[in-house]
Amino acid sequence: MRLPRVKFLKTALIVAALVGLYQLAVAKHGERDALRRAAVDLTPNCRTKLHDYSLQSGVRYRSPYLEKTTGKAIERRGYSEEDVRAIQRGCNIVDDLQGQQAKSGAQERWNSKRFSRSTHASCNHCHQNAGDKQDAAGNRLVGSNGLAASWVMADMYDRFTGLLLPYELRQMQCYINSSNGFKPNAADDLLRDVTAYSRFLTAALDLKMGNRYPEQGMDEIPVSATPRRGDDYIRGAHVYREKCARCHGPQAHGTVAQGRVLYPALAGKESFSLDSRMNFARVNTVMPGFICRNMPLGEEGSLENQDCRDIAYYLSTLPRPAGDRQGPLVALWQQVMMTVMPPLTRYAESFGASEAAAPRGAEIAARP
Repeated sequence: MRLPRVKFLKTALIVAALVGLYQLAVAKHGERDALRRAAVDLTPNCRTKLHDYSLQSGVRYRSPYLEKTTGKAIERRGYSEEDVRAIQRGCNIVDDLQGQQAKSGAQERWNSKRFSRSTHASCNHCHQNAGDKQDAAGNRLVGSNGLAASWVMADMYDRFTGLLLPYELRQMQCYINSSNGFKPNAADDLLRDVTAYSRFLTAALDLKMGNRYPEQGMDEIPVSATPRRGDDYIRGAHVYREKCARCHGPQAHGTVAQGRVLYPALAGKESFSLDSRMNFARVNTVMPGFICRNMPLGEEGSLENQDCRDIAYYLSTLPRPAGDRQGPLVALWQQVMMTVMPPLTRYAESFGASEAAAPRGAEIAARP
């Protein structure tokens, strides 16, 4: 009699555990459904952008951008209230991936931080102005990596992987490489909302599927677009200190103030991985193109092509997290260098600062 009783208790325990897991899953799904139905608290940038594009629920949608730029009133199929909320959440994720502006916590961004090891990573660092960068006249900028232009070129051949990549898989690559993190599930609300926002931008800007637009991608800069002096990381370090260090820091570790990332890290533990296409050592045309077209902020286009390649080359020499393509020894070496190099660099630079200050002090002391 004892043996059947033990089996019964074990079976009951297993059933109870499964029922508990099921109830937990039901509760979590209920939380997600509640969040999908809840009103969206927009970031200031998204509030301005979506207001300018007149996003609202209705049977038909008419883009004020097209009326302003073409003088034509083109109508599209409208959006339901559920569509509008998904678009708003997608814009928030692009503009504030880490949830630093979320009033009720990371859940507003579908806990997107769990897919990123970097605390600096955010979509708008590469896809600036919430993925829709324009000048004061409303012109879309060449090489600004617009999300709308990326969406219409989705499901196209990707020369880096040799695959036909849908838009969701392209987003996964961003989390794996640019955020040094983990890929979300293809059906995750995180990817679905960003896709909804990107599709809305294509309607607002009247972009056509399969067409190539100037703002798509980085507008890469190959060696053939330079005077062919050869890439030089020493020159790059000099230009970086002059043009970039005031925002990204002397060692490219970014700038954080009051817990908010003002400028992202370009090297170190919070930066993109060695597998990222922004790493000059892997793809030597993408990062230079981004720098020349989008940096420095407020002075875009002021750098020469060779300067941009030199800066990208210099950044590639700085330690950063290893990616999936590197083995454990490379990963360990990068971790050691990311730990040891910053204090050593500060120590070495202190000598240069003291030597520069000494002649200045002597000159002041010699004055009558």
